[in-house]
Amino acid sequence: MAESRVVVTGLGAVTPVGTGVDRFWEGLVAGRNGVGRVSHFDPAAFSSQMAAEVKDFDPEKWIDRKSASRMDRFTQFAVAAAEMALSDAGLAPGRFPPERTGVIIGSGIGGSASIEQGNAQMAAKGPRGLDPFFVSRVLVNMAACTVSIRHGLRGPLSAPSVACSTGANAIGDAFRVVQRGDAEVMLAGAAEAAITPLAYGGFCATRSMSRRNDRPEKASRPFDKNRDGFVMGEGAGVVVLENLNHALGRNARIYAEMAGYGNASDAYHITAPDPSGEGMVRAMRAALDDGRMPAEDVGYVNAHGTSTELNDKVESAAIARVFRNHAPRLKVSSTKSMIGHLLSASGAVEFVATVLSLFRGIIPPTINYEEPDPDCPLDYVTGGAEAVSFRAAVSNSFGFGGGNVCLAIQTYRSSPSKSPA
Repeated sequence: MAESRVVVTGLGAVTPVGTGVDRFWEGLVAGRNGVGRVSHFDPAAFSSQMAAEVKDFDPEKWIDRKSASRMDRFTQFAVAAAEMALSDAGLAPGRFPPERTGVIIGSGIGGSASIEQGNAQMAAKGPRGLDPFFVSRVLVNMAACTVSIRHGLRGPLSAPSVACSTGANAIGDAFRVVQRGDAEVMLAGAAEAAITPLAYGGFCATRSMSRRNDRPEKASRPFDKNRDGFVMGEGAGVVVLENLNHALGRNARIYAEMAGYGNASDAYHITAPDPSGEGMVRAMRAALDDGRMPAEDVGYVNAHGTSTELNDKVESAAIARVFRNHAPRLKVSSTKSMIGHLLSASGAVEFVATVLSLFRGIIPPTINYEEPDPDCPLDYVTGGAEAVSFRAAVSNSFGFGGGNVCLAIQTYRSSPSKSPA
């Protein structure tokens, strides 16, 4: 059976530079910095004391108070981002088939705040003190399940948890579901809200987070020679992926066409990337091959770009290996310089940014870049956002444990790059 063409028709985002796609995009283009001293708790005892927090989120804008009280913050983020994406796609009830519409929304840590709250209740009052909604607040799959229940979506349902590549995995997996004809519409993405003492302290213990506590706004500096670690963030990204014929049948606006999905494991280390970059290279090549996309068609790479010494160096070398002579002409930027590292949600939110970049012809910058690193020799768009016309883009996501994912998109054209369904 021929593969179906898959397009992106809806976007939703909850981010440290703004809740809602318009505010998120405006923040990226302006180079707005979402990093500051941690306010969710007192960080004085921690080696790192900064984070990219979501400051403008009101769950009751999307969820009634009673329902919101039964959800962890990560689920609230996911529900809101899904509502935005459905609205943006123009998918009101009755405009899509419930049995042919599914949800793949993942998370890395799940209900971090609820886990810590439950532990405190257990210590204070024993098992009788636990809230009856404790389990449903902490489970990683609750974001996906809650979205499915709220909208009566009876198609495929899953909730991947693959550390920092989770959001990209979810979108890639949803792409495959629609491509092979198992659904007409999929909501896909990830959510994370782990800026809590235990989770935050755990990442501090890995020594991978920045300690630039005196100037938190300068802490996330991907590809800069003086980078010293990532900055934890929080948020969610959800997109609507749709069978092209279904989208055309309802005159939907099409942001971009999904072209390819590459997924490869380092099989190397539980936290560090393989210094050879082989897994990153294989994921990018797989995405390009899957989309039958010449490297020269790609104008922009939304990099994983964590601001850690090894990741930025290895990713830069991997991009250069994949794109070869075209690499010096690529625009490469890291939105983590502005929004921090959203852990499992990073790939989904960065995919939203990549889609908007292609659709609007603007590359968001990498901020805080002050001193070039000889090991990072690409064009990282360091002088502010750039207006550039290009046909295709890729978004990279690499996670703890060695997961490497690349998503490739292209401008939608009525003439297919692959055989249509």
